[in-house]
Amino acid sequence: MNLGDRLITVAGRHRRLDDLTLKVLGDYLHHRRTRWPDTDNPHLLVSTRTAYDTRPVTDYFLSTLFRGHNATLDRLRADRWLAEALDRGPDPLHLAAVFGISTATAIRYANAARSILEPDPEQQPP
Repeated sequence: MNLGDRLITVAGRHRRLDDLTLKVLGDYLHHRRTRWPDTDNPHLLVSTRTAYDTRPVTDYFLSTLFRGHNATLDRLRADRWLAEALDRGPDPLHLAAVFGISTATAIRYANAARSILEPDPEQQPP
């Protein structure tokens, strides 16, 4: 992670951080340093169990973070794919390369972004 350059590396790929994500990450890292000042865990998210070793948090831990909220990991992932297509242009090759998603999924999200960015004039109300 390189907050100075607004970059985070996920699964070996560098991703730019928007203003909100940068602030939230900064706040979380401050909380993490306060709660576990001596942790050697290299992962962004740690729990009371993983703060004292180098394992990542479990899928169960992540799902409990979202319990009781409308957001889910799947919804956040899909939202991120669409946001990338809207921000960088509806290019399915880019989406597939950045997120490692299938061609069919990349095309579907590129088409969704294209329909938002370039609405069909025949579908527009007069």
